Amino acid sequence: MKRLFLIFSIFLNCAFVNLVKPRLPPPEITKNGVIFRFYAPSAKYVTLAGDFNGWGGTSTGRYDPSIDRMRDDGMEGDEKANDGVWTIVKKLPPGVYQYKFVVDGLNWYIDPGNPETIQSGGYTNSVVRVR
Repeated sequence: MKRLFLIFSIFLNCAFVNLVKPRLPPPEITKNGVIFRFYAPSAKYVTLAGDFNGWGGTSTGRYDPSIDRMRDDGMEGDEKANDGVWTIVKKLPPGVYQYKFVVDGLNWYIDPGNPETIQSGGYTNSVVRVR
């Protein structure tokens, strides 16, 4: 009976390991810029939108998915390819900025790793402070 319980416990632990989301840090200020990270394992693409890039918009005000596209390929700040953690390193001058992550051009999310938010225009946005 103990052996059966042990086998069941191991199986259950293995099954739930993939359900645990990684806890990502808030934006990290580095000498190369600000590192933003967002976990979206099933996304086709993720972009960073904020007041520093017109909320990912063009001069006509339309959202453009090519602006500040994040990476999940193990390159340019992304630590591991295809792990569901999307990353971008963005050079920003000192200031206070609002931002969100946009998944597949449709869904806008605040940063779950960053507790600092602000209400603006009826929306909740994440905030990063660059010194």
